[in-house]
Amino acid sequence: MNRVDDGSPLADLLDERRHLVALAHRMLGSADDAESAVDECYRQWYALSDRERERIPVPLTWVAAGLGRICRARRVLPPPEGPAGAARPTVPDVVVARPRGGEPTTLRQHDAVVHAVRRALVVADVDLLLSLLAPDAAAFFDGGGKIRTLVAPVHGRDRVARGLLRLLDRGPHTTLAAHSVNGRTGLVVRHDRRVVAVLSLDVSGTEAVQVWVVVNPDKLRPWNAGRHP
Repeated sequence: MNRVDDGSPLADLLDERRHLVALAHRMLGSADDAESAVDECYRQWYALSDRERERIPVPLTWVAAGLGRICRARRVLPPPEGPAGAARPTVPDVVVARPRGGEPTTLRQHDAVVHAVRRALVVADVDLLLSLLAPDAAAFFDGGGKIRTLVAPVHGRDRVARGLLRLLDRGPHTTLAAHSVNGRTGLVVRHDRRVVAVLSLDVSGTEAVQVWVVVNPDKLRPWNAGRHP
């Protein structure tokens, strides 16, 4: 299903998670337990069908209520037995595949497209961004079930442009910079100096054909520890 699951900017979604963790911390008294409860809440969100999520007018209200139920249950019930870390997010990791076919692209062409995409996102120039995307461009999002972000891949130039512009809507504490990502120039988003998203682009000729957006906090931890790839 080619749709954007949530149109909120990434900064707002990060603020949402911080708010939920603080709420859970007050109820459970432990930072680790709070993080675990919030992760469970988001797993329940992602377990809903697309149609069920569409019927929820204010997602934050739904996840806050769900978090309250989880925290109340955990204060009453003993922790489940079993190996540590048995639970896993229900949202699968993004599997990166390189584009098939397409025009060969030099490193200079790749860098030029990435820098132009950055410029389009910084100034929110939708026409420029559309001109830099292939008609059948696709965007893939890896949130790891840790924040309530985009779920399904997005296909088509218009949808990809709208999804990226909404997600990366820049507030006063958010920056977007070109940076080496997996050996090629990509884009790194920082919020309050913390890396909150990493984008890598597959380029064919003068157009981006695939955009890979990692917002999973676990996968971004090495970036914030200075050990990025």
